Amino acid sequence: MTLSKERIAELLVPFMEGTLLSDHQLEAVGAYVDLLLKWNSKINLTAIREPEKIITRHFGESLFAAQHLFPNPQQKMTAIDIGSGAGFPGLPLKIWNETLELTLAESNQRKAVFLREVARTLQLVGVTVLAERAGKISGIANLVILRAVEHFENILPTARRLVNTGGRLALLIGDAQVQSARERLTELRWEPPRHIPLSRNRSLLVGSAGS
Repeated sequence: MTLSKERIAELLVPFMEGTLLSDHQLEAVGAYVDLLLKWNSKINLTAIREPEKIITRHFGESLFAAQHLFPNPQQKMTAIDIGSGAGFPGLPLKIWNETLELTLAESNQRKAVFLREVARTLQLVGVTVLAERAGKISGIANLVILRAVEHFENILPTARRLVNTGGRLALLIGDAQVQSARERLTELRWEPPRHIPLSRNRSLLVGSAGS
């Protein structure tokens, strides 16, 4: 079932805080969902199979983060999404901010192929897919973000290493993980966590590195 642009916009209302996506952005989200469902029958990209739940669970959370991280959606920045999986939150960040130079780090080769196919299909320029673990990445970025990564606490030092001076680390995590992140990376200036709409216990936590 292909969702209409109007239905996608309606489902995203709780996450967007009055902001509206353009027709082009809504079309990109719809095409992304169709591609995700097609590939999900071959490789396990998400346990969520219903298109509307994919919008609210994956796109809603990612775009909620995007508008807080990029209040100016044309702000030229670099970002690394660690353990990108099916492309969340990285690719919705790119849909939100088309000028973003985005690196998706995904060690699973088949998922990396999927990510490249999404970028190609949506004609997203400035997206690099690295089929390797975050520990092997040598570059740095203005923003490093991660969501639903296994061994969350273990990856934090690596994620911190990839944040450039004056940059930010953004975590989409459960509320129970917030204190752990703060305690492991005490040198970051942590903002108060922002509760993710429609979730029971998930937040966006952002820490800034000193300039």
